[in-house]
Amino acid sequence: MDIMTSGLFVTGTDTGVGKTYVSAGIATALKLRGVNVGVMKPAETGCRIRAGRLMPKDALVLMKSAGVKDQLSLVNPYRLRKPLAPSVAAAREGKKIDPDKILKAFNTLREKHEFMIVEGAGGIMVPLCGQYTYLDLACTMGLPVLIVARPGLGTINHTLLSIAALKGRNITIAGIVINYALDWKHGMAEETSPAVIEEISGIRIAGIIPHASRKFDSVLDGCIKYNTMSEQRCL
Repeated sequence: MDIMTSGLFVTGTDTGVGKTYVSAGIATALKLRGVNVGVMKPAETGCRIRAGRLMPKDALVLMKSAGVKDQLSLVNPYRLRKPLAPSVAAAREGKKIDPDKILKAFNTLREKHEFMIVEGAGGIMVPLCGQYTYLDLACTMGLPVLIVARPGLGTINHTLLSIAALKGRNITIAGIVINYALDWKHGMAEETSPAVIEEISGIRIAGIIPHASRKFDSVLDGCIKYNTMSEQRCL
């Protein structure tokens, strides 16, 4: 497999859309193709305490899927207990998230792996620190962004708003994945929304993931299309 990009930044149109599920699935698919894939969850909230430590469930799932043994402090620099936006959870716990620490960890991991998957939290406008959002982080990392969206009513609006935010910063969009995180019934909205999103945005649907599906090769082939030499200039 020819890797045409150095990684993906995975965001969602909302929380609970299955970003970790999709990120882990792509990581496994890459690993099975012999790609040295690294993973990162810059900040994870809602962590539970085990043996006196906060355990980042999503980050651990990503590490297992990619088969990496990198330091957890690099994969997941910030772990917070409250299930809130990272900046809010950090403030309530008397902490402050430093974007430079995240970027330093990212650069360290990028030197060890040929492909990086970075998973955000919630949507692209979720704040990490003050007014610094995941949009800013994605822009600085310079990775194409994969958008994970819901299948049902409302997904057109949420997805197009996410696309507009990314396009407003001139960030490359690798595609959109419609993920059935729940055992959702297929209705008129589910049948028509993908085509409407593609028509209005000009961004292709890289894949539609049925509930509990483990097949991510088609999604991988649909979104790994960008040349590393193409320059992304964030605004």
